[in-house]
This record gives sequence, C-alpha cells and structure tokens, in this order.
Amino acid sequence: MKMASDQNLTLSVHESLESLELLRPEWDTLLGEYPYSTIFSTYEWLVPWWRAFGGKERLMVLAFRDAASALVGLAPMALTTRGAFPAPLRSLRLMGDGSHDSDNLDLPVRPGWETAFSQALLGWMQQNAELWDVCELNTLPSHSALGGKLLDDLRQRKWKCFASTRPQTVVELAESWESYLRRISSKERGKIGLRTRRLEKKYEVRIRRCEEDAEIDCLLRALYELHGKHWQLRGLPGTLHSSGRRQFYEELARLLLARRRLEFWVLELKGKVVAAQFGLRHGTTVFSLQEGFDPDYAADSVGYVLRSQVLKQLIADGVRRYDFLGGTDESKMRWGAEVQSYLNLHFARPLSRGSLHLTLKNKSAQTKDWLRHHLPAGMWGSLKGAVGKGR
Repeated sequence: MKMASDQNLTLSVHESLESLELLRPEWDTLLGEYPYSTIFSTYEWLVPWWRAFGGKERLMVLAFRDAASALVGLAPMALTTRGAFPAPLRSLRLMGDGSHDSDNLDLPVRPGWETAFSQALLGWMQQNAELWDVCELNTLPSHSALGGKLLDDLRQRKWKCFASTRPQTVVELAESWESYLRRISSKERGKIGLRTRRLEKKYEVRIRRCEEDAEIDCLLRALYELHGKHWQLRGLPGTLHSSGRRQFYEELARLLLARRRLEFWVLELKGKVVAAQFGLRHGTTVFSLQEGFDPDYAADSVGYVLRSQVLKQLIADGVRRYDFLGGTDESKMRWGAEVQSYLNLHFARPLSRGSLHLTLKNKSAQTKDWLRHHLPAGMWGSLKGAVGKGR
C-alpha cells in the first residue's frame, strides 16, 4: 500500500485484495454515507469480479482520507495494457469494467468532499503521468457526484476529454402492487392476471427465492442451463458458459446471500425449475442481472409470470426501484420502465499520446455515425461488412 498527500487529503493506493480486505469496514461505512451508492461499488461485487476477470491487470484502488484519517472517497481503479496504437496503450479503468458484467460503476464520496476528491484524484494522475495514457470511466450513473465534478475540472485543466452516454432502463416502483399496476398499460395488467391464472390452472406452480447457501450451486446450474437453452435457439452460446463467469456468480451469490442482498428467484413446475432470475439488492433498489427460462415452456409465459410475481413480492418488501441495467428493448419497457442513461467519461493529459488516441477514436466514431445516417442502408451494410473482413 503506497501513501501520498494532496490538497489536505491523504491518499493510499491499494494494490492487493488482502489490502482491500482490511479496508472493507470503512468501505461499507462510506457507501452508507454516499446517497447514490449501488451494489456495483461494493466489496461484495468488485472483489469476486477481480478474482474472476482481473487477469493481468494491475489493481489500483485509491482511498482518500481527511485530516482525521476518515475515508471520504474511493476510486476503485485498475491499470490495463492493450496492444496497437502503434505501441501498447496503458488505460486506467474502473475496477469491474471490461467483462460486460458491471453497470453503475462509480467513485463513492462522502457528501461535501466532491471538490477536494476530484482535485486530489486528478492531481495524483498528473503526478503519476508515467503510469497511464488514457482514463476510461464507463457506465457512471448519470447522477454520479464525481462524474459531473470531474467533467468540470477536466475542462478547466484543458485536458482532452470526451463524454458520451449509454441508455439504461429503470422501473420506479409504487408503494403497493395495486398502485404499480395502475402505472402500466391496461394490456399488461390484463396479461399479468391472465397468464398467472392460466399457469396455475395447468401446473403445480411454486415461486421462491434462494434462502440457503446449500441451494446456491443447484439453482445456479439451473440458471446456466436455462440461459444456455435460450441462446442456443439463436445459434449463440450466451454469456454464462465461461468458467470465469461461473466462478464469479458462485462467489458473488454467497457473499450477497450472507448479507441478505441476493434476489435469486426461480419458478418451478412440479418441482422442476423452468425459469430463473438472478438479481442483486442494495438498499431499496434491485438490479436485474441475469435470467433464463425453458423454451419448452415458452407458450406458458413462465419468464413473464416469474417477473410479475417477483415484482409483486419486491414491492411488498419495500423495494422502490427495479433496475434493468443497460438496454431499452420492449421486454423491459412493458413493465413501466423509464429510459435513463449512464455517463462514459474518457480523458487524457493534453499533448500526450493518450490525447492523440482519444482524438483519433472520436473522429473515427463521428465518421461512422455520419456514414450510417447518410448512406443507403444497403451500401452502409456492405461497407461495414467489408471493413469487418479487413480487420
């Protein structure tokens, strides 16, 4: 653990999981004080993620303390090196980024310390310019206390900076099931009742949440199988077949269950699991991470029924936000979801190779966007295919 000092804040750099274990109690306290904290900034999410996906990346978790040595800000970062351009590029990213598992990644800060935290973070980056070329902060919540402050400070310092957004869908739940039903369309209200009654009339139905550690392995196997079946029909492997991701889910599930933060639900017909939804709870928000259903029971709408009954129970349990994470497809919008957005913030020091990289990358994206909107669809498709083959 390395120590430094900047702008009245003491900074420590944690480079091992053992060091993070010692930081854990203060980490939990900080998240309890940060009004926008999510499950994706917790020890329970990030440490299992690192064990599964960290690989050859270098862990660099920056902890900022005030004069009384209290933790006031945390920047869970990692340093990775990628090829090309024309020499390897060193990128600072948020811990958890890169495997397409994490959304809502953030830099939690105690209220009132946003300015000092932002200045101290950028000061450390300036002092350690030899370590990194670009910094990529992806899927920051739109209301991130540090995201907006960093953007202002980067512009004041005249660092090269590009901001973009990515859509997400969130359901703001009511205080009762009846009130929630009034918020969705009459068509969906009718479908919920009809499909649930039809399923219960046809089968012996049981919907339950994973409550015991001993259940985790068998229920995860069911989730993997159901998820795989769904994607195999499309000729694709899905995302839960890799050993690394399965290792991640198994450790994550146990840590969350021990803290009563696991929302892992299954629907059984005559004792057979035919639909599963793997969610994560943080405060009054539940994040929907993965799901699967048996295609043999597609006509019975088992996934739809499970979602409706899970939402009903979550509302009764005091959950007030159901976050579908990234994407805006119709299967999410039907539940009364609103489209919101994440903030992606990419930046580099001025007159650096990282700055040149970001400039070229942005111009390339602008060119592609112009061609996509101005070329005939067939011509754009052919051009896109030709470029893909040439890589």
